[in-house]
Amino acid sequence: MKIAILKERRADEKRCAATPDTVKKYISLGAEVCIESGAGESAAIADPAFTAAGATIVPEAAAAVADADLILKVQRPLTAEEGGLDELAGAKSGALLAAILNPHGAKDSIAGYAAKGVSAFAMELMPRITRAQAMDVLSSQSNLAGYKAVLDAAAEFGRAFPMMMTAAGTVAPARVLVMGAGVAGLQAIATARRLGAIVSATDVRPAAKEQVESLGASFVAVEDEEFKQAETAGGYAKEMSDAYKAKQAALIAETIKKQDVVITTALIPGRKAPVLVSEEMVKSMKLGSVIVDLAVEQGGNCPLSEAGKVVVKHGVKLVGHNNVPSRLAVDATALYARNLLNFVTLLVDKESKALKVNWEDEIVKGVALTRDGQIIHPAFKA
Repeated sequence: MKIAILKERRADEKRCAATPDTVKKYISLGAEVCIESGAGESAAIADPAFTAAGATIVPEAAAAVADADLILKVQRPLTAEEGGLDELAGAKSGALLAAILNPHGAKDSIAGYAAKGVSAFAMELMPRITRAQAMDVLSSQSNLAGYKAVLDAAAEFGRAFPMMMTAAGTVAPARVLVMGAGVAGLQAIATARRLGAIVSATDVRPAAKEQVESLGASFVAVEDEEFKQAETAGGYAKEMSDAYKAKQAALIAETIKKQDVVITTALIPGRKAPVLVSEEMVKSMKLGSVIVDLAVEQGGNCPLSEAGKVVVKHGVKLVGHNNVPSRLAVDATALYARNLLNFVTLLVDKESKALKVNWEDEIVKGVALTRDGQIIHPAFKA
């Protein structure tokens, strides 16, 4: 069993799909691990560290992929159509690929995996079940994104976060509103609280209220009957009615005027990010306020945000960094690599030390896009 780890080439991507620790675990599972040179450099892992763990370093992607039974990446592989290296060129039919494949945004790639005979697993489709928690890449990476969002806000904000009592006077604490209390939002709340801010948060899921308040933040939401039914069985937020959105927007419009920092985290899988902060709301904010839009890569929770940029609109700074987890590449790599290891362990037969995929396993069915030249995931079949 040969496992290939490729260097990431997409813009703003500094993470790696493996660490020396996970390489050792793969070898103990019976694998030969082949890593493209430089794969870990942006995450502070030099080639010799991988070599010391037992991996073989090769100079290019083609050499790593050749005869590989399993290919591990962070971002989906580049294709020739994107004007660069075809990272799966030379991959054998029947090889497995596990990565964050963005199936909703890159549907053509799914057909490409099927055409190559590659069995592709999209790690971001991991089911929200207890068995899969240690494989949940969205949760591990969102934790870091929520933390980093607050640090980015603090870096752009022209004032301090905590209350400070000095002989020259008192510095008032910053007021922070977190919009969306999922994994990223909850970590943002906790981080802002640790920095001494007065924090409030909003979410359309009823279960979020208790979680928000347990972290010491106040909860802001229109709590009507629709609000009580606003969560899917998988734990994601449902799309709300226009009537509810109008009521919630009115409440938020009043709340947002008083805030110094707003952090937005709301995403709906497979859909454009919902607009939570309108231009009128931005205009109502105090000069020097900051908005960090963690949904900017999916259209943004604020229409004024610009992907990959920090811009000033109506006297408010809008922070729209791409790939926020990658801005903490060392820790993001460590967590993502462990998520992958836990998933791969599920695919390996412990006795024969060979890949043995149980295609009926709930986890496998949740993430598998292609198999035997066919698109098999029900959400992406033609």
